[in-house]
Amino acid sequence: MSMIFSLGQTAFELGLICSLTVLALFLSYSMLNVCDLSTDGCFTLGAVVGASVAISGHPFLAIPASMLAGMLSGFTTALLQTKAGIDSLLAGIIVNTGLYSINIGIMHGASLLNMNRTDTIFTLFKSQFPSLSSYTILLIALISVILVVLFLIFFLSTKLGLAIRATGNNPSMVKSSSINPVFTTIVGLCIANMFTGLSGCLLAQSQKFVDINIGQGMVTIALASLLIGRTLCNHGSIFKRSFACVCGAIIFRLVYTIALRFNMPAFMLKLVSSIIVILAIAIPYLKSQWPHIQRRIQYKRGL
Repeated sequence: MSMIFSLGQTAFELGLICSLTVLALFLSYSMLNVCDLSTDGCFTLGAVVGASVAISGHPFLAIPASMLAGMLSGFTTALLQTKAGIDSLLAGIIVNTGLYSINIGIMHGASLLNMNRTDTIFTLFKSQFPSLSSYTILLIALISVILVVLFLIFFLSTKLGLAIRATGNNPSMVKSSSINPVFTTIVGLCIANMFTGLSGCLLAQSQKFVDINIGQGMVTIALASLLIGRTLCNHGSIFKRSFACVCGAIIFRLVYTIALRFNMPAFMLKLVSSIIVILAIAIPYLKSQWPHIQRRIQYKRGL
């Protein structure tokens, strides 16, 4: 029983940390209507920068540093889209490819950063509140998610936030309304990738190590979680939709945990991610098509 509780807590912790990346996609993909494929590299960038700054003796400074790094990644992707005329998908792939070399450079040519002897925000929290040591990761991840959700609720209700939402809904109307879609796209992607960088930093400090492949497949995981969240709540307030995204990330991690519990080989987990994405997209579509299918069946039976 205690093992099941421990696995559930771990899944919950990882779900909360990764939900920051899901909220980033919620802003870029759902609000801005831009599919940013630089997520894998940006997540790794946030983890690498956060780990490097923490190793240098500044675990708290690692958080804004990783967020700034993510913002620069989003700024680069947005510039390629808006100023260089590169398609959004291709721009994300280009940035993601370039970030691999940048991340290796920040790690001084190594593929792994060990933080076992490094103070992190989690170890410092444990030393200050030893009675809560078992829930350190959970509490810090939960606080981070709450702050990001509150920021999204506030930001997307401002004039700039409404302009970003309008850009995603109808770019032509935005241009005719004297709103600069280039500016809104840049701001939206900068903020979204800032969340992704924060997510990578928190995961690195919680695991106490960074591998160059730590962000591999993160865009698939985040997209699957986002789609799961959409099935829970596709309409409503920003709070409801953001909360659904967080729930989607936790559900996805629980599925991962169950798969591992059944001794599924690690190499099969990517396939699990793909299947979850397929189901998350196909089920709502099939549900919407079911009445038409029923009518066709009834019509054929009548013949």
